[in-house]
Amino acid sequence: MQALRGGVMLDDQRSGCPINAAIEVLGDRWTMLVLRDVMFGDRRHFRRLQSESEEGIASNILADRLRGLVEAGLLTRDDVKRGQRATYSLTEPAIQLVPVMAQLAAWGLRHLPTTRELRVRAEVLSDGGPPLWEDFMAELRERHLGVPRPDREGPTASERLAAAYEAAIAEARSQY
Repeated sequence: MQALRGGVMLDDQRSGCPINAAIEVLGDRWTMLVLRDVMFGDRRHFRRLQSESEEGIASNILADRLRGLVEAGLLTRDDVKRGQRATYSLTEPAIQLVPVMAQLAAWGLRHLPTTRELRVRAEVLSDGGPPLWEDFMAELRERHLGVPRPDREGPTASERLAAAYEAAIAEARSQY
């Protein structure tokens, strides 16, 4: 019997290579964007994930990716009664993707065209580096896992990201 890791059986993978294993879970465009929206946009309900998607994800694709992320152990879905909204929460393995997301965003900043409003948070993450990533992960652990974060002076990572985004939006509005 093959080992089960994060909801994925080793028999289901093309090989035992760690890069392949990660790509098997995260390798399609929508999966990473759903994680991004839960992680950085605090979108934890199906309706918000769909209606606030910058890329316009279809409901059937979103449902499939959420199901896959839960099965892979990157999200949890609370049990709800009929007619209630399910809340999705990041797991520790998903929270540990913050540095990967930050590096992926930094690569996109360097090599691909982006808009000012949507690139500013990636710039803050890149400039803040590992200390900011650690602060952000501590916030995510508190919000999604209930783990109290250490007391810190100054604005939180989320506040810094939000302030940069709001400033970019205000700047864009003033140019019109």
